[in-house]
Amino acid sequence: MLARRKGKGQSFSDVIKEHFGPPLTVGEFKSRMRRRLEAGRAMSDETLDAIGGVIRSRADDPVRYPTR
Repeated sequence: MLARRKGKGQSFSDVIKEHFGPPLTVGEFKSRMRRRLEAGRAMSDETLDAIGGVIRSRADDPVRYPTR
């Protein structure tokens, strides 16, 4: 499916970013989840804080790709 949407000079990452848009910040994610919680359909603040902590901790431990 990605290959069909990929244009000349585009990477697969470009296609994915076009489809899904820019990534959310932790604050944006929490805000969206709070709105869902108010509607009775989402996670608690404690769960959102835990998710935020995991996301922030990833900045200190970036993924390393093997070199050839």
